[in-house]
Amino acid sequence: MSEARVWFITGASRGLGRAFAEAALAAGERVVGVARDVAPLADLVARHPGRLVAYPMDVADREAVLAGVERAFAAFGRVDVVVNNAGGLLFGMVEEATEEQIRAHLDVNLFGAIWVSQAVVPHLREQGHGHILQVTSMGSGGGYASVGFYGAGKAALDSVSHALAMEVAAFGIKVTVVQPGGYQTGLFTQGTTVTQENPAYAALREELAKTWSESEDADPATAAPVIMELVDLPEPPSRLIVGSRSYDLVQQMDQARTAEYQAWESLSRKAAG
Repeated sequence: MSEARVWFITGASRGLGRAFAEAALAAGERVVGVARDVAPLADLVARHPGRLVAYPMDVADREAVLAGVERAFAAFGRVDVVVNNAGGLLFGMVEEATEEQIRAHLDVNLFGAIWVSQAVVPHLREQGHGHILQVTSMGSGGGYASVGFYGAGKAALDSVSHALAMEVAAFGIKVTVVQPGGYQTGLFTQGTTVTQENPAYAALREELAKTWSESEDADPATAAPVIMELVDLPEPPSRLIVGSRSYDLVQQMDQARTAEYQAWESLSRKAAG
């Protein structure tokens, strides 16, 4: 677009959300940034007077989302790019998680993005354009021990988002599932709920700790140029892995899954369906 775009970013206070907000502002665009706590955005608001509007919004509260989205469109008259980035981590084994923890987690990671999507689509349809970025995970294609509910929420959002893309394409609205790998987002500190540990999983926890100690999360700022290029594309992809190492890992997971399917093809074909 020739005119500066308007972005609406959830979870904008830290991590990838903040990095995307900074990149958009640096490009001369305008941003509405929301989060449960927007105090960390005060410095950006001061540095970009009139171009960054920040206010608190809890994506788990559907009524708050509806009001927050109305406020976003009123701020600059339109929104061109919607980034559903808000999320948290439920860390623990499937057996350990309580009903309250599971529901609270999915309220943010899955339903929050759905509420925002439902709220913005009527506006984008009226505009005749818009690009929704659904931030999921490079691991959303399969579950992994101790982060099963995180993967479940992201996988569900992947599926819903591809359905949404088909539904809104005729209105000039694009939808891209953004699948980042490991970034320094604060997810494992500020954004984490931890289950009560069952000693039966002690050995597995030790194994996982060793595996993760060998990995190093990247600076979120390195992902921002990819997103800026993505939103410039006239025909963006329906999904995009963000990160070179993440791309390789996803390819490996896909190959392993295909190999398993092929290994059991004879059993699969015994059924008529």
